[in-house]
Amino acid sequence: MSFSKDMTWATPQEWFCYLDLEFDFTLDPCCHHETAKCKKHYTPEENGLAQSWQDERVFMNPPYGRELGTWMKKAYEEARDNGALVVCFVPARVDTEWWHRYAAKGEVRFPKGRVKFAGADASAPFPVAVVIYRPRL
Repeated sequence: MSFSKDMTWATPQEWFCYLDLEFDFTLDPCCHHETAKCKKHYTPEENGLAQSWQDERVFMNPPYGRELGTWMKKAYEEARDNGALVVCFVPARVDTEWWHRYAAKGEVRFPKGRVKFAGADASAPFPVAVVIYRPRL
């Protein structure tokens, strides 16, 4: 499997559908038009980090590079401050600062096995986690 140069990994459709049944997503804030999982979505040019996610039901599979912590901070804060429900599909990097600062504050699910990202020849070389931030009522 070749690592994506832009640090994005296309979400497997079956994983999105499974989670969408539970959460009924309305926004995909970090995707390309061709990989968008929701009608309402933001591409890198539209910069989902700079947009409001207020009251949205967000599916977030962020770029897995250096900006990952910034995306997790945004997800956490949008749920805490703006009423968003945010479901994050991220690498399970439990040894990182962003994991302890943000992911550990959410509801965390660890899928069994390794995910095969859309368009990939093999399963991912890392485990993934589903981190859920529910809006504060």
